Amino acid sequence: MNLALISKFARFLTIMLMLIMIAREAIAQTGLPLPRFVSLKANEVHMRTGPGSRYPILWKLIYRHMPVEIIAEFKNWRKIREWEGDIGWVHKSMLKGQRWAIVQEGKQILRRHAQLDSTAIALVEKKALGKIKKCSSTWCQINFSGLTGWMRHNQIWGVYPRENVR
Repeated sequence: MNLALISKFARFLTIMLMLIMIAREAIAQTGLPLPRFVSLKANEVHMRTGPGSRYPILWKLIYRHMPVEIIAEFKNWRKIREWEGDIGWVHKSMLKGQRWAIVQEGKQILRRHAQLDSTAIALVEKKALGKIKKCSSTWCQINFSGLTGWMRHNQIWGVYPRENVR
């Protein structure tokens, strides 16, 4: 009886150690922080149910430069969250480190300077993509199709609250 119990416990410990090693590898694949924002490299990216091409496609992401949040890594695959909250896996070759933002809701004011009383230079539509030039703790300087101005972090998706981007 004791021998059987010890054997079961040894198997349990072995499985637990294997799971810990797998989880540790997934977290430490690149050494880059998790989570982090990146953007899509191509006009069509397959988001899959798991980390491999044998897994079914959940979505075809069709916006080049769309910001996504990497929340996990496994070998050459990245588990991402897209701006509407869907989660899946994409191959790392479909991602780039350039920072882009997407307007989440309604029409948002793009301002000349990083101040609420600054002149509005454009109204930017929902789903518009802009390249982040830099961010302070509350404002981001963003280029939308050649027009550069400032928006607050809470007007866009693609930066963390109080995140500074250089």
